[in-house]
Amino acid sequence: MPGDFPPQIQGSPHLELLDGYGDVKIYRDLPADVADLVARSRGAEVIINTRSSVAWPAAALRRLPELRLIATCSIGVDMIDLAAARDCGVAVCNLPGRTAPVVAEHAVALMYAAARRLAEQTAAIRSGEWPSGHSVSLRGKTVGIVGTGNIGADFARVCNALGMRCIAWTFNPDPERAKRLGVRYVEFDQLLAEADVVSLHLRLSPQSQGLIGPREFGLMKPGALFVNVSRGGLVDEKALVDALRSGHLAGAGLDVFEPEPPLPDNPLLACQNVVFSPHVADMTPEGADLLNEGAVENVIAFLQGRAQNRVA
Repeated sequence: MPGDFPPQIQGSPHLELLDGYGDVKIYRDLPADVADLVARSRGAEVIINTRSSVAWPAAALRRLPELRLIATCSIGVDMIDLAAARDCGVAVCNLPGRTAPVVAEHAVALMYAAARRLAEQTAAIRSGEWPSGHSVSLRGKTVGIVGTGNIGADFARVCNALGMRCIAWTFNPDPERAKRLGVRYVEFDQLLAEADVVSLHLRLSPQSQGLIGPREFGLMKPGALFVNVSRGGLVDEKALVDALRSGHLAGAGLDVFEPEPPLPDNPLLACQNVVFSPHVADMTPEGADLLNEGAVENVIAFLQGRAQNRVA
């Protein structure tokens, strides 16, 4: 583990399951650069990548001839150059759906925090003010769910239970899945125009990069809310800032940015109608344990010749 920071798997009892498979070495800080990453990883056959902040470019992968597997403690694998991994014969295994309920719960929290203007009100009260004005009630409102994989599916179930009307869009809509989830699939532009809340649950890919930009924000309802627990690269942040500053969007809840962490002069940070979290949607004790357990299981399965959850 060349950079377990912030701490995730260090101290996990699941690491004991790797006894007998090889020596486990954990670096408790982040590598300084690609050269440091390579130096830390030289000789390793298996890497457990615990944080998305440790990136694996082709320049690193090509200098590690003994590396056979990168097991991620995550669903996303955008921190790894998958094409280079394939070229180098390095398998990549992730954890699809492992913490979907945990992430969906966080998305709901961001949605409600934005709807009830909790960030603005907290800041105002701390400044000695006593703010007034209406917030948004979500019962009976329409939520547009962009992406109905494991996380989007759990998010839909919770929103249905909260009395919201769920519409959805995905690259591959399935009528039977729509029935099971209690959603109605619609065209992308229709979702943007109808939804009171737009929530992103897609993985970052060439298809989804920059999916939401000025045109898409312009199609959203005046006063709509926007939630993103997927990846910052799905969104044109300048366009989001413009939509928030103009009042076209009532607010947003964001767990992800591009880049991460956001730069100090990122204008999003000055938007009072946004609630933020630092890419921690699955970082509860339960979520971390599920990810650590899954990563170790993927390593053992690979070493036993029955690789699972392989994406490269």
